[in-house]
Amino acid sequence: MVGLHNLAPVTAAGSGNFLVQPGIGVMIWTLIAFGVSLLILRKLAFPRIAEALDKRRRAIAESIDSAERTRVEADRLLQEYRERLREAREQADDIIGRARKASDRVQEDAKVEANQKREELMEQTRRDIEQETRRAIEQIRREVADLTVIATEKVTRKSLDDEDHRRLIEEALSEFDFAALPGGSESSGGGNGDRS
Repeated sequence: MVGLHNLAPVTAAGSGNFLVQPGIGVMIWTLIAFGVSLLILRKLAFPRIAEALDKRRRAIAESIDSAERTRVEADRLLQEYRERLREAREQADDIIGRARKASDRVQEDAKVEANQKREELMEQTRRDIEQETRRAIEQIRREVADLTVIATEKVTRKSLDDEDHRRLIEEALSEFDFAALPGGSESSGGGNGDRS
């Protein structure tokens, strides 16, 4: 009786704390509930979870592939941009070079043309000066001849004939130094016969 008496309080105390001393029936029902839950999860939830994870994995892989393709495309575009930029620089350098050559050519042509014009103007001016000098010497010869005739008439107080006029003019002209006048050396030689 001592043994039964000792069991009674344990049963009363055990019914309040079943987790410490679980019963076989509860354990079996818990295992059955766990197994059913596991089967339901395996049939319904796990395939969906696996499918969602697979989709996620594929999406990540596609994103990585897309990022790689984008990076390759960006590298290709960058290379193409650099190539075009290099070509544009070469073309710009070529255009600048051609413009400089054209400018130098125009400048050289302008210098040559200006030199030609200057030479033409100087030659024309020389011709004009020589012509004016000859005209002035001719005028001076005429005036010297006229003055010689007038002076001779006053000195001799008589009128001279044409032969005397010519002789006096030639004497006066031969005594006058036309070489001292600018340009006179060119025309002094043939000047004696001008009034004849």
